[in-house]
Amino acid sequence: MNQTSKAHLTPPKRRLIELMQDINFGRITNIPVRDGEPELTPDTVIEREIKLGGQSGPRPERDQDDFILKQEVVTLLEHLAQMGSGKVCLLEIKHGLPFLMRIEERAA
Repeated sequence: MNQTSKAHLTPPKRRLIELMQDINFGRITNIPVRDGEPELTPDTVIEREIKLGGQSGPRPERDQDDFILKQEVVTLLEHLAQMGSGKVCLLEIKHGLPFLMRIEERAA
């Protein structure tokens, strides 16, 4: 099994993973994708779920320089690569990992 680590990713992909770990629970909306690379822009919106009395802070892995990516992250990156260019309308995050993604596609 070929494993991918954080250190082998491009800076935009590392930034997205670190943002997901920082959010821990919540959503990111309006993420442009160009040539399979996510672009966080001023139009990208971050929604955080604050769990009162529960874990709401960033994931402990957030500040690690390298680790093996979980399957959910690998799957997200594969979808971005297949997408090429477009927009992720919604990326839902649970426990610092991508859980659900809605993308925008053009019919023609």
